Amino acid sequence: MLQEQPVPISFRRNSFRRRSMKTGGERDDRGWTPLHIKARKGDLKGVKELLDQGTDVNALACGPKSKGVTPLHLAAEGGHIEVMDLLLERGANIEARTWGACGWTPLHAAAKERKREAVKFLVENGAFLPDDITDSRFNPPVHYCHGLEWAYEELKKLSGESSSSSGGDTSCSSEN
Repeated sequence: MLQEQPVPISFRRNSFRRRSMKTGGERDDRGWTPLHIKARKGDLKGVKELLDQGTDVNALACGPKSKGVTPLHLAAEGGHIEVMDLLLERGANIEARTWGACGWTPLHAAAKERKREAVKFLVENGAFLPDDITDSRFNPPVHYCHGLEWAYEELKKLSGESSSSSGGDTSCSSEN
């Protein structure tokens, strides 16, 4: 009589994870949940309803082209300030990083799409943006996200606008 060999725990865990990604929860072919979709569309009412129902504000997309993308990444990419504000109010991680070598944050997503107000909003709400664009703590480097060069230029302009509109007081201009 053949004795059944126990399946290693790691194998069982991995096969469960694969099965649950395919069948568990509502996800589209990109691995996006309904919260991801509504955040990307800028549907403030829909986002609020899903969050009120207990949807995870930091849900990670698990599709082949959107590994680790959060609803905040998608709202930032679309420039949806009110949705971003609600997500942050409900505990979204402003420094959430996508999976892989580059690890993009919502700020990278907004900069890539040249969403000026979204970049400004994220920085004003604590998104990490070092003074020096070559600072290695801010991965990915500029050549992976050309929009970052643009974001730095925009923030310099905003800094100049706020200092000129404040009657010449430049004491706060370097805080952006």
